[in-house]
Amino acid sequence: MTTSLTPPTGLTVRAATLGDAAAVCALLNEVDLLEIGRADTELAEVQADLKHPEVDLERDSWLLFEGERLIGYALLWDESGGERIDVDHYVLPGRPEGALHLFDLMEDRAAQRAAANGATRAVLHLHLNITPTMDLPALRDRGWRPVRRYNVMARHLDPAADQLPKAPDGVTLRDCSEEEDRRRAHRLLQECFAEHFDFQPRTYTQWLDDIDAERVDWSLIWIAHVDGIGDAAVLRTHNDRASMAWIGNIGVLTEARGRGIGSHLLRHAFGHYAALGRDRIGLGVDTDNSSGALALYERHGMALDFAVDTWELTRPA
Repeated sequence: MTTSLTPPTGLTVRAATLGDAAAVCALLNEVDLLEIGRADTELAEVQADLKHPEVDLERDSWLLFEGERLIGYALLWDESGGERIDVDHYVLPGRPEGALHLFDLMEDRAAQRAAANGATRAVLHLHLNITPTMDLPALRDRGWRPVRRYNVMARHLDPAADQLPKAPDGVTLRDCSEEEDRRRAHRLLQECFAEHFDFQPRTYTQWLDDIDAERVDWSLIWIAHVDGIGDAAVLRTHNDRASMAWIGNIGVLTEARGRGIGSHLLRHAFGHYAALGRDRIGLGVDTDNSSGALALYERHGMALDFAVDTWELTRPA
């Protein structure tokens, strides 16, 4: 495979700035409409990505233009401090040369960042809708392979039927309005998800950056205390998506599983958001999750909305 860092004829590339957030958001929503049938990207999400401290916009972001029209966007960041590098890639259909040029730029930069971390190789991960605007055979020709599938599950909410549930015996919930509980929620998430695919340990400060803490409503994150165990589970949600309320994480410590706590947290989210007037709620789940999360969500009426594959490429640093 020949790699070129020179744009194809008729196309130009430059780095993104924070001032480009609205244009990038509009492009991502064009892609959303093609892939899932609705615009599902919020401006605040794009702004959070562009201002993340682990992204060097000058070297880790790319805007692809056809004349004055923005037709592609790519972003790279490094959570591992080692060989694992994450990338995003969005391009409008019918521009295969431009799409592949962005991959040239991302892959080259990923190798640089992995080498700077002292790694001998770069292992890139990219999330793509299972029916993306990207040409998948061309992606495979570059050595990329799907390694994991995530389902986005959704459910309609009914304020009459979805009311706050009674907690299991010995279980109480509290929100994270206090700083001490925010730190406790972070520690619980780190412990609950440590064995999950693609988990990257994050310090409290890094986690705050990841979730864009300036915008977080901490009353929508809850900790479950279990008599005899202590703080044993966490439910992280947010209410800033137009299309649906969103459950970011449900985590239960190993020693507290089998008590119905996961079900209780899920139903608590249903009841809370139904009371707020939301008519739909969603979450993402690893279909290979060994904890049985997918079956849990299906038992509670959640159904497939769309699916996303994690694609992987390994190349020398």
